[in-house]
Amino acid sequence: MATYIYETIPGNPKSKPRQFEVQQKMSDPPLREDPETGLPVRRVITGGSGNIYRGVSILSMNVKRSRKS
Repeated sequence: MATYIYETIPGNPKSKPRQFEVQQKMSDPPLREDPETGLPVRRVITGGSGNIYRGVSILSMNVKRSRKS
C-alpha cells in the first residue's frame, strides 16, 4: 500500500490547511473530502526518496582481475 499526503482546502484564505497521511492502494480513487472535518482535500505531490550512487560500485571491487605477463 502507498502512503499519500492530503491537505484540506479551507474556505477562509487566512486559515492554514491541515495535512494528513492516508494509506491507500494505488488502484483506489483519491479522497475528495477530509474524513475528520468533511472539508474538500487535494493530494500533495512529493518527491521520491531514491538513492543515487556515482562512481565505482562495491561489487566491482571484489572482481578478481587476470594478470597479463
